[in-house]
Parts: sequence; structure tokens; C-alpha cells
Amino acid sequence: MTTPNKTPPGADPKQLERTGTVREIGSQAVWSLSSCKPGFGVDQLRDDNLETYWQSDGSQPHLVNIQFRRKTTVKTLCIYADYKSDESYTPSKISVRVGNNFHNLQEIRQLELVEPSGWIHVPLTDNHKKPTRTFMIQIAVLANHQNGRDTHMRQIKIYTPVEESSIGKFPRCTTIDFMMYRSISPNNASRKFDLYLPSGKQLTNFEQIGMTSKATVEKRRLGHKPKPSNPLSKKLPQSEPDHVIRKQLLPLPVPDPRRAAVIHTDKTDT
Repeated sequence: MTTPNKTPPGADPKQLERTGTVREIGSQAVWSLSSCKPGFGVDQLRDDNLETYWQSDGSQPHLVNIQFRRKTTVKTLCIYADYKSDESYTPSKISVRVGNNFHNLQEIRQLELVEPSGWIHVPLTDNHKKPTRTFMIQIAVLANHQNGRDTHMRQIKIYTPVEESSIGKFPRCTTIDFMMYRSISPNNASRKFDLYLPSGKQLTNFEQIGMTSKATVEKRRLGHKPKPSNPLSKKLPQSEPDHVIRKQLLPLPVPDPRRAAVIHTDKTDT
């Protein structure tokens, strides 16, 4: 009798986020469980800590319900399981269902797991590899290893594809410093500003991504300094996006000392 191969672990979902092609949307949903032991519920399932877990407390199937307020495009579901730590609590058979509500859920994936230890990637796509649009996702644990009754799940993450910007395709922001500046508003794409990265590095007169030409980038690399503009004509808009930090770097005009003395003398005489 042959022994089934163990389920190979998938890549860390954070690597998917760094590519800039997907983003995690679990925080936009309402989560509920069929049952849980006190202190082992949704908070532990979503705390980004692989040492904590959800533990069910009831009869099978054990359910995780994820409901969105509007119809949402979902591409990948990531589940973390650890057979070495959880043994008989580890799921061996999982069903993934989608639908508008509890009454019309349809199964789109069923997984057979063999002693998984790591991330399990579940594609939520159709036969043409097109992402699913849904109001609700339900994860059902149908069986555990060694016929275990209750189950453990350590983390669940949901990813949606990132749409291309309407003003063109730009290089992906994959470094840690640039990740928080990758959302660009097309309305502000032609404006220049001074960008301060979290590391403290300053990019002077930086243009928003998509409008910077290769020649401009090369000039900056060689130390070319752009001509300063008139500070009086440099007006900032009323509201700026949260991801942009603007600062006026032009110094204030210094008054002529002689004129300052004359003004002082005039005030004294009066």
C-alpha cells in the first residue's frame, strides 16, 4: 500500500503582496465562525501570528464565513495549517464555496490535505483562470487527520488582483520604502513634489510615477538639480492624498539688513 504524498507548502503570501499584483482584502469583510472555544476565534485567525489559531467547538462541518458588503473580485485564498503542531486537529478535507448569501453557496474547490505544514494556496478562479466575483466565501472543514473532532486553522488571507492604472502601466513598487507610495491618483499625476521616504531619504522635486521620463531620471542620477520655481506661484491644493508628503524646500526671502535698520529707525522716531 502506497503512502499519499504530503501536501507541499506554498509560498509566503507576503511575497505575493510584494509583487504588487494582488492585495489582501480580509479586513473589508465580516467574519463569522460556526463555533469556537473562548479565546480561539476570529481575532486569532486574523492576527498575522502563526503561533495562534482558531479552534472549533462543535460538530462537523466546521465553517468559516467571510461576507463582503459589496460584490468583490477574489483571486486567491491562503490558509495556514501545521500538522506538526496540531496533529489530529489539522484539516484533511476542505471545501471552498462562494455565493451571494448562505442560501445559494456553490462549491468551487475541494482539497484533500496530507499532513500539511505551511501555507495552502487555493485559486478562486474559473476554467478560464478568471477571478471570481462574489459576496460571500465559506470555508468548510469536512474532516480532520486521524478522525479528529475539532479543528485548528492558524491564518486565513484573501487576495484580490490589483487593477492597472488608467494612465498607463508603470514599474511595480517592490521595495519596502516604496510600497506605501504605490497608489497613484491620476488627477495628480502631472504634479511635482518632494518625496520623503520612511528611511528619511529625500527625493527632491520628484514627479509621480508614470509621468517621469527616462531622461529626467538620468539627469537626477547624475546630480542634475532642477531650476527652482517662484515660491509665490507654488500653491498646494486644498486636499492631498494620504500617501503623498509635500514640503516647501525653498527658503523664505531674507530681508536686507540695511532696510531692516531703516524700518527700525523709522519706528523708533515715531
